[in-house]
Amino acid sequence: MSGSKFVYVTYIRTTPKKLWHALTTLEVIKQYRFGMSVESEWKVGSAWKMYADGTLMDSGEILEIAAQKRLVMSWRNEWKPEFKAEGSSHCVYEIEPAGAAVKLTLTHSVDRPDSRFIEAVSDGWPMVMSNLKSLLETEEVALVYHRRHGD
Repeated sequence: MSGSKFVYVTYIRTTPKKLWHALTTLEVIKQYRFGMSVESEWKVGSAWKMYADGTLMDSGEILEIAAQKRLVMSWRNEWKPEFKAEGSSHCVYEIEPAGAAVKLTLTHSVDRPDSRFIEAVSDGWPMVMSNLKSLLETEEVALVYHRRHGD
């Protein structure tokens, strides 16, 4: 089966505990995700939802969770009809200690070739991950995104 996949690897000068906190704490997520709010209980089987300005953007389910090591979520775009039509994708965060840093591998994939959704997130994830890295290393985000109507 051929699918579409985006992989992003970064090394962050932090601890697995602090990185995990940033990935699963709603107030912190909002800082590096350009003001988007996320709702979840962060337990296997629980739903998660991401909103921008009150609009549901993405949703899914927590499929696997191993604190400070691995987080797997189903992911469905809710606001763009052509992306929503592609169905659910999978987003995997893998955390590994790497000396004084932490290696974070993000894999976002879908079992469909030439996915327009994966192509779109391939542009967005580097901005989100750069902000996460900056926030953890300097306590400030690197990028500020101003949403335009229709984005």
